[in-house]
Amino acid sequence: MTDFKVNSKFVIADETALRGLYPETHELAALKSLKLLDKHAQAFIQRSPFVCLGTHNADGKADVSPRGDPAGFVTILDQHTLAIPDRPGNNRLDSLSNIVANPNVGLLFIIPGFDDTLRINGSATLVTDPDVLETMSVRDRAPRLAIIVKVHEVFIHCAKAFRRSQLWNPDHFQDRSELPSLLNIILDQTKGVPDDPEEMRRIDEGLEETYKQTMY
Repeated sequence: MTDFKVNSKFVIADETALRGLYPETHELAALKSLKLLDKHAQAFIQRSPFVCLGTHNADGKADVSPRGDPAGFVTILDQHTLAIPDRPGNNRLDSLSNIVANPNVGLLFIIPGFDDTLRINGSATLVTDPDVLETMSVRDRAPRLAIIVKVHEVFIHCAKAFRRSQLWNPDHFQDRSELPSLLNIILDQTKGVPDDPEEMRRIDEGLEETYKQTMY
């Protein structure tokens, strides 16, 4: 596969050119942006078991990380403040390192079966306050730290993307076995996959056992 090169003749390089491609923003789309967590935003967060966390490092390099827990795992501290527990992971700390360097974050809350999503933009701080962490314990295990987000912008996002993608439609669910396992992919990208399929099976089973032992 040859490298793709962008034709500079077709590059949109300023906002005026960009907005010229689209109709004006609908009045409701502009008005729906809030600066606090109203009752509807709070109800959405309390139902959500999954949020995507977008961050940037000091140089502007972007990253998006999935965060999941029992529904309502993101704590609403007040109308302007959220707390997200940091559960055990791979210890790359990409999102956390980014927040230390650049506090600006974006959140996308998802509820299974809902086509609408909730978007929140704000600034984040990492804290180890035990009074905060204890409120987010699961099976008596408190998170190591919490991401405190000061809310700057809140709005409900329409259903078009989820409806186009048929994300919740079982008829469109795909068979995970049609692709290699997670560790198979990582080994293929790094050290190489073992020749013995049985050894690969044991490696995959070891990952499942690690999930059971370390998630909570």
